[in-house]
Amino acid sequence: MVSFDLKKEDTNLKSQKQDLDFLPTSTTNQIIVHDNYTLSYNEKYEQAEWVAYHLMKNQLKGNNFQRPFFIEDPKVKTQSADWRNYKKSGYDKGHLCPAADMKFSKNAFNDTFYTSNISPQLHDFNDGVWNRLEQKVRYWASKHNDLYVITGGVLQSGLKTIGVENVAVPNYFYKVLVYKSGNKTNMIGFLVPHRESNLPLYKFVVPVDKIEALTKIDFFPKLEDALEKRLEKNSDYKEWSFK
Repeated sequence: MVSFDLKKEDTNLKSQKQDLDFLPTSTTNQIIVHDNYTLSYNEKYEQAEWVAYHLMKNQLKGNNFQRPFFIEDPKVKTQSADWRNYKKSGYDKGHLCPAADMKFSKNAFNDTFYTSNISPQLHDFNDGVWNRLEQKVRYWASKHNDLYVITGGVLQSGLKTIGVENVAVPNYFYKVLVYKSGNKTNMIGFLVPHRESNLPLYKFVVPVDKIEALTKIDFFPKLEDALEKRLEKNSDYKEWSFK
């Protein structure tokens, strides 16, 4: 994490549901825009390589909606994986954009149940360290009013697969978070091994450029190069509360 003056980049971090000018690059050129989150679908691995969205404090006043069934994403031209690939696989249908982040409206909540927004996750991981990180993300959104979130699994050759469509099981999952404080912006990256862990969350903080090297994704292509390099090489987390 590092702070920097936004200057002309200020317009790229507006408090709004979607900001299509501030998205990561796509290695597949299949970007899917939903009302409250955007994703890049990777057909080879049958899941999103990233999901990006703004999470705002006023969105955290949730409702207890009934969970719908998972369905294929009608916007994915190559067709997202069928939920049956997960059946008896030993893996949860792990949300990338959590349903709990979208409880401010029924439509937003339901949209998180597209199969383009899930990845195979071990239950003890999904319900454990990953859930702790998701809860902390909501805490930071409440504390800082507006948080920009990018999340996904690290997709690379040689991964284990499940189902008839060979849905890949990532060995690592990541989150990249950004928030504004006045005319400063703070960024932090997490790279979490796909296994049960009781380690404190700060143990998974890494420089964002490490995640970029693993994923081949440029998370902030609109930033001026010098600023981007300075922002992404740091792993200091002193501006983030882990209590």
